[in-house]
Amino acid sequence: MTDTEAAPTWSLPDDRDSVRDALIDWYEADHREFPWRRTDDPYAILVSEVMSQQTQLDRVVEAWEAFLERWPSTTELAAADRADVVGFWTDHSLGYNNRAKYLHEAAGQIESDYDGHFPESPDELQELMGVGPYTANAVASFAFNNGDAVVDTNVKRVLYRAFDVPDDDSAFEDAAGDLMPADRSRVWNNAIMELGGVACEQTPSCDEAGCPWREWCSAYASGDFTAPDVPTQPSFEGSRRQFRGRVIGTLREYDELELDTLGHRVRVDYAPNGEYGREWLRGLLTDLEADGLVELDRNAEPVVARLRR
Repeated sequence: MTDTEAAPTWSLPDDRDSVRDALIDWYEADHREFPWRRTDDPYAILVSEVMSQQTQLDRVVEAWEAFLERWPSTTELAAADRADVVGFWTDHSLGYNNRAKYLHEAAGQIESDYDGHFPESPDELQELMGVGPYTANAVASFAFNNGDAVVDTNVKRVLYRAFDVPDDDSAFEDAAGDLMPADRSRVWNNAIMELGGVACEQTPSCDEAGCPWREWCSAYASGDFTAPDVPTQPSFEGSRRQFRGRVIGTLREYDELELDTLGHRVRVDYAPNGEYGREWLRGLLTDLEADGLVELDRNAEPVVARLRR
């Protein structure tokens, strides 16, 4: 490390082997059954990966099986009419028809450029049409056990919560790579994505899913389950929720109050013509009125607010 490089603010557990074994054992004992997890055929896996982009996995199963029945290899797919392939995509509501076009073109490349044999490394797989870094790595991992650590949204969420890895792509990649056991990309990438998909979801189910990383997990210890893809709860201090509560509490105590009197009682920086003045307070009271909590006597001069009884 150079003098100008800052040391990372996060660290993985010292006993990496225990962390790895716990996750793999958890995955192998019980995981969601998808048919593409029972094959190492790179073509079948590529089809599943392309179909799964922005489509729920449960919806993909039927389409994946029908696609492979109709075009069981790159040979048949490359020979197919592209309109038929795109039509299949549309009929099965898989969205983004360009993915069907690229899959058809990739099959043609396999046949013409690779003599019907898939390339095996992530870098080589990215030479195929429509195959980006994530898909290439997934096919290399699941078909050839030859991939790098997968870093998708689920994996980022797990690493952020469990080991305080910051929301930074290079940090996620470093942490994921350090954790993955050598020569086990197939089971490891399946396992850590499964962890994010069934235990460490946006709303986690740590105990219910038997998360294997609870003893190491910072979020489990602290109860703070925020993550890059999980909206944080807005701070209560100074929030609209806080002042709504103050209005209700004040009117409960005083029964009814003129607007400026109420304003001064709910916030110390209330100024009738200021940023937090009558206009701000009227907006707050109008919301409470719409919710059936407050009544505004607009015939009074000045306007009077009271609790709705």
